[in-house]
Amino acid sequence: MTPTTTPFGMRATAAEVLDGLDLSGRRMIVTGGSSGLGVETVRALAGAGAQVTIATRNPEDAKPLLDEFPESRAVALDLADLDSVRGFCDAWSGPVDALIANAGVMMLPTRQVTAQGWEMQLATNYLGHFALLLGLHSALREAGNPRVVVVSSGAQLRAGFDFDDPQFERHPYDPFLAYAQSKTADVLLAVGISRRWAKDGITANACAPGWIHTNLARHLDKATLQSLGAMDPDGNLITPDYYKTPAQGAATTVLLAASPLLHGVTGRYFEDNQESETVDGGPDVMAGVATWALDPATADRLWDYALPVIR
Repeated sequence: MTPTTTPFGMRATAAEVLDGLDLSGRRMIVTGGSSGLGVETVRALAGAGAQVTIATRNPEDAKPLLDEFPESRAVALDLADLDSVRGFCDAWSGPVDALIANAGVMMLPTRQVTAQGWEMQLATNYLGHFALLLGLHSALREAGNPRVVVVSSGAQLRAGFDFDDPQFERHPYDPFLAYAQSKTADVLLAVGISRRWAKDGITANACAPGWIHTNLARHLDKATLQSLGAMDPDGNLITPDYYKTPAQGAATTVLLAASPLLHGVTGRYFEDNQESETVDGGPDVMAGVATWALDPATADRLWDYALPVIR
C-alpha cells in the first residue's frame, strides 16, 4: 500500500491546509473544541464555511468562537460520562459530514475511574469517543463521504493495549503508560471503523498533532517540561524548535477532516501532514506509528472488549 503524501509540511497551519476549500453546507463535530487544538480546528473548519458543533464540557467556554462564527454552536458533552454521550447522540438530528475526536486528558497524576470503572484517561480519550461514534453512526451514514478523525499522539509508540490489565486494577498506576495505552486505543478505533464501516462510505484516520503548548499538558511536572526543553530553570515556558503553534498542530486534523487529498483514504495514521511509517514501538522510537496500533486483530478485539460497556 503506497503511503499518502501531501504538499504540506510540519509548519503548515490549519488555515493553509484548507485554503481555497469551500465547506459550506457541511456539518462537523469537534469534541473539545473550546480549548487548545480544538479552537484552531474549529476556527479553520468554520472559517472555510463548515457549520461546526463544538462539543465541550462547558459550552460557555466556546462563546468567543461563537461570536466569531455565529453559524456554529456549542453543546454540552462529557466524554467520561456515558449518559452525557447518550444524551448528545439522542439530541442530534441530520447528517454528520465529519466527526473530529479531539478532546482528551493526559497524564492524570493519580488513578481516577468513571462510573463504569474505567480508568479516566482510557475512558475520556477512547471509550467516550467510541460511544459517541456508535451513537452517531446513522448520522454519519446519512452524509456524503463522511469522515472520522481521531486525534492520537506519538505516545502510541510507547505502549500497546494491555488487555490483561487495561484499567490498572492489578498493577501500579502509571500516568504515562495509561496515556500511551489510550492513544494506541485511539488509533485502533480508526482502524476498527475502517474495517466495519467502509461499506457505509465512512472513512476514519488517526493523527498526531505534535508537541504544542496547550492546557492538555497541565499535569506535566516541572522536571518533565525541563527535560523536553519546554521550561527554563525559573519555571517559565519556552518553545523549543520542534514545538508547533496550535494552528500548526491542528493542520493534520483538518487535512484528514476535509481535504480532497484524503478522499477514500482510511485506517491510517498521519503526522506532520503525511502518512506515517509503520515501525516497531519502543522507548527510543521518535516517529511513526507502532505496528501494534494498526493491527486489525487487536482493533477487532478492542471493539469487542468495549462494546458491552456502552450498551
